[in-house]
Amino acid sequence: MTKLQARNLSLLFMTSLIWGIAFVVQSVAMDYIKPYTYIFSRSIIGGLFLIPFVMIMSKREKNINYESYEKNDTINFKFSKTLFIGGALCGIILFVASAFQQIGILTTTPGKAGFITAFYIIIVPVLGIFLKKKTTIFLWIGVGIALVGLYFLCMSESLAIKTGDILVFICAFIFSLHILVIDYFTVRVDGLKMACIQLWVCGLIGLFMMLIFETPSLKNILMAWKPILYGGMLSSGVAYTFQIIGQKDINPTVASLVLSFESVFAVISGAIILKQIMTSRETIGCVLMFGAIILAQIPSKTKD
Repeated sequence: MTKLQARNLSLLFMTSLIWGIAFVVQSVAMDYIKPYTYIFSRSIIGGLFLIPFVMIMSKREKNINYESYEKNDTINFKFSKTLFIGGALCGIILFVASAFQQIGILTTTPGKAGFITAFYIIIVPVLGIFLKKKTTIFLWIGVGIALVGLYFLCMSESLAIKTGDILVFICAFIFSLHILVIDYFTVRVDGLKMACIQLWVCGLIGLFMMLIFETPSLKNILMAWKPILYGGMLSSGVAYTFQIIGQKDINPTVASLVLSFESVFAVISGAIILKQIMTSRETIGCVLMFGAIILAQIPSKTKD
C-alpha cells in the first residue's frame, strides 16, 4: 500500500465516522423538518462552506507547475467541462439517493434502513464486474463477512418487507452508482471543486422539490439549526469532499467496505450521545465489520 492510498483510506474512514454520527443527528432533524427541506438546507450550507476553500485552492493552483506532473497524470485542476459534468452528475445522483433514503426511513425502522442501505458493499463489486474492475477472492470474502456483520449490527427488528424497505434498497443501488461515478471522475478533475458543485446541484434540486411538495417553516428550520449545521458543514461539506478525494487510487469495492463502517459508528455514537447500550449482537457486528475491512486490504499489495 502506498502512502497516498493509506492517506485516502484514512479520509474514507473519517467519512464513515462523520456519516455514522450523522444518523443520530439526522433523526433529530426529522422531528422538526421534512426530508426535502433537510436535503436542501444541509446541501446549500455544505456548498457555502466549501466556497472559501475552493477560492484558496484556486489561488494556490496558479503557482502550480503543471509541466512537472507525470504524463500519465490525467487530473485537470482547472475549471473545465468535465468538472461541471462530473459535479452535476454526482449532485443529481446524490439527491436521488438521499431522497429515497430520507423518505424510506419514514416508513421503515432505522435498523433495517441501515442494513439495506449498506447493501452497496455488494452492489458495487457486482457492477464493477461489468466495468472491468479487478476483484480478488479476499475482497469477496470481506464483502461477505461485512454483510454478516451488518446483519448482526442492524437487524434486530421484524424481517417483514415494507414500502420503506424497497425505497431504501433503491437508495443503496443509487449510492452504488454514486461511488462508481466518483471513481471515474476523481482521477480526471479536482475533487474539492467537484464536491462543491455536487452539493450546489443537490441543494438546488432539493429547493425545487421542497417548494413543490413541502411547506417549509422558518421557525422549524431554526429549531433544527444544530443538526442542519452538522449535516451541512460536516456530513456534506467535509465528508463528501473526503469521499471524493479519498476514492482516488482506491478500488471502489474497498472504498464501499470502508464507507459501510458508518453503520458501526452509528451504533457507537448512539451509545455515546443517546446513552444507548450496545448489545452483544451489535458488538459482534462491529468486530466482523472491522475484520472485513482489514481483510479487504490484502489485495491492495498488488497493483489494481
